[in-house]
Amino acid sequence: MLNLPNILTMSRIFAVPLLAFFLWWPEWRLGYLIGFVLYCIIAITDFFDGYLARAQGTVSKLGIFLDPIADKIMVAAVILVLTAQGYLRGPYAGDVHVIAGLVILIREIAVSGLREFLGGIQVSVPVSKLAKWKTTFQLVSLGALILGGAVHGQPCQALAGEGCGTIAQNWVHLVGLVSLWTAAVLTCVTGWDYLRVGLKHMD
Repeated sequence: MLNLPNILTMSRIFAVPLLAFFLWWPEWRLGYLIGFVLYCIIAITDFFDGYLARAQGTVSKLGIFLDPIADKIMVAAVILVLTAQGYLRGPYAGDVHVIAGLVILIREIAVSGLREFLGGIQVSVPVSKLAKWKTTFQLVSLGALILGGAVHGQPCQALAGEGCGTIAQNWVHLVGLVSLWTAAVLTCVTGWDYLRVGLKHMD
């Protein structure tokens, strides 16, 4: 149970509260810079725990159980904290960007429940290439939103998205929002694909 891949996976879970701490103050640029570095470390360990487990032949039931949980805990925590601190707010659209984050959270919960159901009847659902692209855009979007806090500071002061500054002043933040919406669209597509597979086994 305490092999290196599992330790890396558990370290990702324990690092999430620390990451949330550094993102808690929206105008603390140094905190967001430290948070971005920590976020990158967590993302790197996400790759290495699975890679090492397969390379060393140490894939365990604990690792299979904890790995997706660690991913979902981090994504949910970052989306919730960034929403609370106004980082899912942009020019013109204001807080509408929160919908993209909400779509991602709903999909994660729904797919987790679907996988649990299918696992109970011995049916596995492989991860598609499109789902991997979704994960990539999701990681890029949250990383860019955190980095935007370090580079630009809090993006918009008004709920309506007013006073957001120019594109040049907030380009990192805008990259994060565009990537977030891209991830949300891919989330809907891949979520529907998983649901279609699940419905075939619910008759």
